[in-house]
Formats: sequence, structure tokens, C-alpha cells
Amino acid sequence: MNHDQFITAAKQAVAEYTNEHMDATDNFHITPEDVYVVWSVKALQNSKALLSTSVTDGMYYELTLNGDKGEIYFDAYKKFQNKTLKCGDFV
Repeated sequence: MNHDQFITAAKQAVAEYTNEHMDATDNFHITPEDVYVVWSVKALQNSKALLSTSVTDGMYYELTLNGDKGEIYFDAYKKFQNKTLKCGDFV
């Protein structure tokens, strides 16, 4: 699997996960086009990507391709807080 194929698979996996975990009463589904890549990297036969969706649920996803084993690892995270820290407070 090359990097472009990995990104396509990652977007599909995130869309499927989001739809499976969405409240059924919302009557709302997303497609891979609603998933965007925040960051990605490829090193040797491995790839990693951080993704999010157009859904305002605070979720983000980390997918990692292990090219040696032909496996993709999927992690889903929920952002609980976003705050600014001043660097001078730690010096």
C-alpha cells in the first residue's frame, strides 16, 4: 500500500467509525469527503496521519500504517480542552 492508498483508506475508516458512533437519532452520515488530513508523514514503508471531520464533536483520529505487517492501527481521541500556555511560565 502506497501513501496515497493509505490516506484514502484512512479517510474511509474515519468516515465509517464516525457513522457507526453517531447517535442514530441525528439521522446524519458523513462520507470520506467530509474527512480531512491535518498532518501526514511517510517514512520507508510506514505512514502516519492525523485526521478530523466536519462534524463538530471534538474528535480526531491517528492512523498508522505498518508496512512490514500490512496493518493499519486506528486510534480515536476526544479533545477535552484547548488552552494557551505562555512559555515564560515554565522558565
